[in-house]
Amino acid sequence: MPNDLQPLAIPMAMPLAMPIGENPPAGDAPLPARTGAGDHLTRKQKAAIVVRLMIEGDAALSLEDLAEGLQVSLAQQIASMGLVEKDVVEDVAAEFCEVLGRVGLTFPEGLADALDLLDGHISPATISRLRRESGVAAKGDPWLRIAGLDNERLLGVLEDEGVEVGAVLLSKLDVARAAILLGKLPGERARRLSYAISRTGRVAPDTVRRIGLSLAQQLDAEPATAFDIRPVERVGAILNSSRAATRDEVLEWLDETDSEFAAEVRKAIFTFSNIPARIDPRDVPKVVRVIEPGVLLKALAFAVGPLEPSRDFLLDNMSKRMADSLREEIEEQGPISDDDGEEAITAVISSIRELIDASEILLLAEE
Repeated sequence: MPNDLQPLAIPMAMPLAMPIGENPPAGDAPLPARTGAGDHLTRKQKAAIVVRLMIEGDAALSLEDLAEGLQVSLAQQIASMGLVEKDVVEDVAAEFCEVLGRVGLTFPEGLADALDLLDGHISPATISRLRRESGVAAKGDPWLRIAGLDNERLLGVLEDEGVEVGAVLLSKLDVARAAILLGKLPGERARRLSYAISRTGRVAPDTVRRIGLSLAQQLDAEPATAFDIRPVERVGAILNSSRAATRDEVLEWLDETDSEFAAEVRKAIFTFSNIPARIDPRDVPKVVRVIEPGVLLKALAFAVGPLEPSRDFLLDNMSKRMADSLREEIEEQGPISDDDGEEAITAVISSIRELIDASEILLLAEE
């Protein structure tokens, strides 16, 4: 087959090498030894017949990955076909099946297609480096790639790009995720983005695609990092699971060493003391349901002194029967050792963190 044949996707993921480009020069027929009723047709006309047959048979064609010029050429050819005799259609279909039967394996054309094929099979760092060095961007729908990014990277885009671009980005995400991202932005920025969304009604599809391609290329140009989570979140997660004395000591040292980093870490930390300020009272029943009863009892019995507001907050916002039962058990409970109490407190915080990561609950913004 000639090298300029364009592959189309057909059911069962088999490659279809049906050319829709310019007619070949005289004597350059795809199958010179074959004769049939469709020999007088051009390659574009044959491609149009095959596509029409497959659409008629409800085949799931993926033609959107073709270059726009080829899509236009195919549409114009289909519009000009008119009536085609049955024996011609049968001959073109037979030729197509014969060509398809000769295909053993197809490889992508160019580095961009090769990287799309290898994505997920070689390291992200390698793919990122090859894209930067060659200047190629990922093909296909750029918004699918953007939607697969973590929330932190998307927040960076929403904070750094213009509000019009941010409004398009939020509009392309599912509603639940867009709401989460909007809730993490400063109030003024969130309001401006929300208003900008109201003005996206007349944005052309081509403009949206260009914005997606630009963002995808920009993100591909960023060097790959060894860690998926930012240093602030990593330190905060470690300190969340540390003993209170260790956490306080580390934070004090960070305050002296890098006050800005320490302030960011404090924002990322969620401790037992933060429960009243950061947990919605309506989410308390969800929280107590995922904590083992014995662990919850130990944590509440250990929560005295500075931790009492958090204990009372949980008891006041769960069912009255459960709260009364726990209060009786707390009174009957003997002294809790520091090790057992710290372990129970850490388990409660870990359970809350799991609910947050699963988007089952959302932390309230601090004043």
